[in-house]
Amino acid sequence: MALIQRPVHEKDRGAVRSEVGHAGNLGRREAQITVNIQIYEYGDPTSDRVLMQPVDDHDLSVIENEIAAIRERTDDFCLIAVKVNDWNRDLSPWEAPPVFGKEPFGDGAEAFLESLLPLCTDKSKTYYLGGYSLAGLFALWAAHETDAFYGIAAASPSMWFPGFLDFMQAHEIRAKRVYLSLGDREEKTRNPVMATVGTRIKEASDLLQSRGTDCVLEWNPGNHFKDPDLRTARAFLWVLGETDK
Repeated sequence: MALIQRPVHEKDRGAVRSEVGHAGNLGRREAQITVNIQIYEYGDPTSDRVLMQPVDDHDLSVIENEIAAIRERTDDFCLIAVKVNDWNRDLSPWEAPPVFGKEPFGDGAEAFLESLLPLCTDKSKTYYLGGYSLAGLFALWAAHETDAFYGIAAASPSMWFPGFLDFMQAHEIRAKRVYLSLGDREEKTRNPVMATVGTRIKEASDLLQSRGTDCVLEWNPGNHFKDPDLRTARAFLWVLGETDK
């Protein structure tokens, strides 16, 4: 099927613009935050299986590899790539100090999720949320906040994020299927915070399975930067049930 890539034009952005305030679905903040998002659509726009993925410029540069890998198993999907304006702010569920470099993490995940939910309103479709690295962590967090997503595809998620495992232990996930993966060299780092990622992801997997969630944890060869496009494709294929065929 033909590839469709469509940025939301300025005149269309009102349809995918969300304000977080008293009227917001999550409804926790009093301050209003407006998030403008730009989306790119790939695959079959008539499919009832919709994959949603927060992306940055690097993800977009290799996303056709990801689409091709998914197409090796199925053409029955539509992938909506949502451009993230500020990665550390928009995908972080709460503020945290810098872990690498000097840039701290913000608390923009709530507003970013609010901007995605208007894209998930067709009751005839099944929605899946996934991504790589901090986008994978965001997907896991979002699944505790809304039942809009049937499956979560968290490829090499940033499970080292301070306080996130505690958050998972204190809240119930609302997705039915969860895919987790990690590179087998990702925890081999001198950074003491990031070195916890292996232990944290195994604890997260055990927690989800103990609560009855259909969850798998897969280990990939290499470090965090090896084949993010193919790892993400594998994650989406698993939650779609295509790796079981």
